[in-house]
Amino acid sequence: MILEEARKVIRIEADALMALADSINGEFEGAVRLILSTKGRVVVTGMGKSGLIGQKIASTMASTGTPAFFLHPAEGIHGDLGMIMKGDVVIAISNSGETEEVVRILPIIKRLGASLVSMSGNSKSTLAKAGDVFLDISVKEEACPLGLAPTASTTATLAMGDALAVALLLERGFRPEDFALFHPGGSLGKKLLLTVGDLMHVGDAIPTVTTETPMRDALFVITSKGLGITGVVDGDGALLGVITDGDLRRALGQGVDILELPAGELMGRDPKRIKREELAAKALQRMEEYSITSLFVFEGDDDKQPVGVIHLHDLLKAGLA
Repeated sequence: MILEEARKVIRIEADALMALADSINGEFEGAVRLILSTKGRVVVTGMGKSGLIGQKIASTMASTGTPAFFLHPAEGIHGDLGMIMKGDVVIAISNSGETEEVVRILPIIKRLGASLVSMSGNSKSTLAKAGDVFLDISVKEEACPLGLAPTASTTATLAMGDALAVALLLERGFRPEDFALFHPGGSLGKKLLLTVGDLMHVGDAIPTVTTETPMRDALFVITSKGLGITGVVDGDGALLGVITDGDLRRALGQGVDILELPAGELMGRDPKRIKREELAAKALQRMEEYSITSLFVFEGDDDKQPVGVIHLHDLLKAGLA
């Protein structure tokens, strides 16, 4: 019985969402165009459950390139309407369209010179008629068996808000890098903001030897720099190849007396590289692709002299893996 009731709730809400998708029309596009054209912010308002959904809508918009905040209508009529400025777009939410606190602030919204997007389940309501644009969020039935608690209607409202936010995101050409600017504290921000240049080793920390350097000296460089690798360069500092811990183990396993060999004879050619401006997450992807732990860093695609080296441990310490 319990499981069946739970499934019934989910089916009712799913049906409400499908009906909402079918009902979206030119009014939705009008709302998007109205918000895109404004020089102000989006102010979302609503009471009770609609207010809670409104807070989420405002938060989603703010994090995806549309400046937005939530205004509690009851606080609004006691002074907070001063937050609304001429040129703002107010999204007012009320399933009935007659919520007292919301209806009371409608004339003031107009007087302040803000535009109004009405979200309601009642197309004949005061709120619906007051809007410059009306978004219909009506549902056939609530999932609450008593028909009292907002359930399917709040789900539909949330989905309409998400649809608005995503449509605005796409129209603005919002990029993952832009999203990361508003989420610098989390792992997503690290993945989308940190570049190779932020983490690479530079200057004397770059392990390099020449082609003529004896391997006994090259071993010292590999060990002292602590990256398990050294680059092999020519007289102009151009990178010709690399020698890794793995190269040394393979040579020793084949019985090669490596200590007196010049580095140029043991190096692997065509070393993998990455540009300084690339995201650190891309460096990790490339390391995984080639099963390596280091990449030499260059300013541009055609440059020959490395400006740094980045190691897997640098990415691990930055929380990227």
